[in-house]
Amino acid sequence: MSISTQDLQTLWAWLPGWYDNQAQAIAEPAWYVHLWLWHRVIPRGVQGQPALFIEQANALTPQQAYRQRVLVLSTDKVQYYACREPERWRGCGQEPARLIHLTEADLLPLPGCVLDVQYKNGEFHAQIRPGYRCEFEYQGQKRQVDIGWRVNPTTFISYDRGVDPQTGQALWGALMGPYIFQKRE
Repeated sequence: MSISTQDLQTLWAWLPGWYDNQAQAIAEPAWYVHLWLWHRVIPRGVQGQPALFIEQANALTPQQAYRQRVLVLSTDKVQYYACREPERWRGCGQEPARLIHLTEADLLPLPGCVLDVQYKNGEFHAQIRPGYRCEFEYQGQKRQVDIGWRVNPTTFISYDRGVDPQTGQALWGALMGPYIFQKRE
């Protein structure tokens, strides 16, 4: 996969912001909880590339943000990283000025969490690179996430879902279809 420098600039213009899925949560409350999702620019980037701090929270308890991760963009891939100390960075979605202190030393690469990106039909599509598995350790257990998304200027659609690495059974996330987030800022 490779996108042009111009496409990378467009993708970079579209991804940052604050999103929520309120319309989806109201329309299908049995399947979707109302979430806030932040994509915040990391001022220094990572390894010379543009990077975003990503965090989400239930809209009812935004102070209890979770699922911190870092997305690094380049013309040939999207690479995800974990924060070494997630608690230290909790809340940066709502307080992005704190990200000035985030450095590469604060991050752990997630080698299998690599996505290919393509531009088609007016939006960018990202999916796990063939042959890769997004796995990491969390609370002493191996975790796996099937990751993928689509983005346009106003909408971020997430296909992320946690998967049992032994059985392949979906455990959480986009179980009934993708989460559809609208950009709020």
